[in-house]
Amino acid sequence: MLSAKTGTSVNASPELAGKEAAAAVKAVEDAKVAFVYSGVQYDTKALLGAVSKELPGVPLIGNTSFTGVITDQGFVTGDDGFVGIMAMGDADMTVGVAGSPKEGDARATGHKVAVEAMKNAGKDCAPDYFFMVASPGEEEFYLKGITEVIGRVPMFGGSAADNTITGEWVLYTSDMVTPDGVAVAFFYTDKAFADVYTGAYKETEKVGIITKVEDYRKICEIDGVPALEKYMEWTGAKKDEIEGGNLLGYSVTAPVGVKDPLGDLIAIRHPQSANEDMTFNIGNNAAVGTAMILMEGSVDQLISSTGETLEKLKTKLGKEPGAYMLVHCGGRRAGIGDRIDEVAKALKDAAGGVPFITEFTFGEFGYEDDGRNTCGGLMLSFAGFEK
Repeated sequence: MLSAKTGTSVNASPELAGKEAAAAVKAVEDAKVAFVYSGVQYDTKALLGAVSKELPGVPLIGNTSFTGVITDQGFVTGDDGFVGIMAMGDADMTVGVAGSPKEGDARATGHKVAVEAMKNAGKDCAPDYFFMVASPGEEEFYLKGITEVIGRVPMFGGSAADNTITGEWVLYTSDMVTPDGVAVAFFYTDKAFADVYTGAYKETEKVGIITKVEDYRKICEIDGVPALEKYMEWTGAKKDEIEGGNLLGYSVTAPVGVKDPLGDLIAIRHPQSANEDMTFNIGNNAAVGTAMILMEGSVDQLISSTGETLEKLKTKLGKEPGAYMLVHCGGRRAGIGDRIDEVAKALKDAAGGVPFITEFTFGEFGYEDDGRNTCGGLMLSFAGFEK
């Protein structure tokens, strides 16, 4: 039987914060992995050292989270730092954790980490599902390297984040801390797993074909016209509203998306910055010849979609849940602002007493139905594990 517990702390000392949060979960029997999400304010190695001391032999994996975490205890944040931990244990589950700073290229690093994760699990076969955390920027290439080793296996996860979008993020395992790399947890179990991966935005009828892209993430032209010009036409935005970094906040309620071939998923592409040449940058890769769709939502919908998505996850899992790991976009969290306690309440109500932890990321990973694993932004990747 799977068991899980969560613990949090906002102690200014990373050692005491790690000890306090880990002490709350050390009662988990047969603990096989602990997800750890923290603030950039801490000395991460000191924090992880304290956690490992309380949870000897338990593999740790996680990253810095944007402004806080949510657990069954509510939204947790602190000016001097914060940490949230969820430990999971099951005598019939095996977990292999591995991570690495980027070595060579991202694809090669992903390949290497996948091989190491299988080795650390004592296995020579693909896992039943896996968690991935990566630094923002090359998530799709880390995933390609992992897939070379294990094939198409259900996944969930997200990119490391910081509080100011200035590259202060780190990701980590028990014995690695890096601002640029990837880590995975491979799960081997007979218990059910499910993930709901969605932007929960409304699809509009404003659609164009991407006709020029640079460096995977700079959209230069849509329908043969400057991409920012097309976005302004679609949204009615004035140039000063979206110039430079203003686009990042503006587009939280008006992002763009790309649809998978079967129409089961619209992967959200978060417009992040507008350039003087009327191009704009997005948070994930895009390809020429792809239809780009204007999506729309409201802050009310960003909030309500969290509880609704967790309810969908419960149905999709179809078994008694033992824990939930909820990846929530940091951009959505920023758009929600000081109404974040409404999200915490919605998640707590929907969880119904089942332990859960929510991190806020700068990229979200998941899949829908039988589609391939995908990386996106402004999305929710909510995972559930059978008890």
